[in-house]
Amino acid sequence: MRRIVKVLAVVLGALALAVVLVQAWFFAHVLWWDRYNPGSTSVMAARLDGLQAKNPKAELKHRWVDYDRISAHLKRAVIAAEDAKFIDHEGFDWEGIQRALEKNQRRGKVVSGGSTISQQLAKNLLLSG
Repeated sequence: MRRIVKVLAVVLGALALAVVLVQAWFFAHVLWWDRYNPGSTSVMAARLDGLQAKNPKAELKHRWVDYDRISAHLKRAVIAAEDAKFIDHEGFDWEGIQRALEKNQRRGKVVSGGSTISQQLAKNLLLSG
């Protein structure tokens, strides 16, 4: 019995360490991106692949602009268009996710999403396209 408890403790400890390491990896990326702009995102790569399928010489051009130089009206417009409840949640709009799930179930296919700006940013920066 002691051996089982010992093995279970080692397995749980290893799982806890793995979770902490993954979270540290994500946190390190956030700290890095606070100072350095990413060269591209998975969305940009996917769009470039689509463009290059039609024109092999196609390339994406973008220029980073300091946050302070972006119009406050544009910032508000992006939030209103992408995540109207941005100031009312902490990264997850559970009601929006529930509404999207119900709508998708009624239609029998994915027609609506419930992701927030925070979730979209995480997906675009950290997950492949």
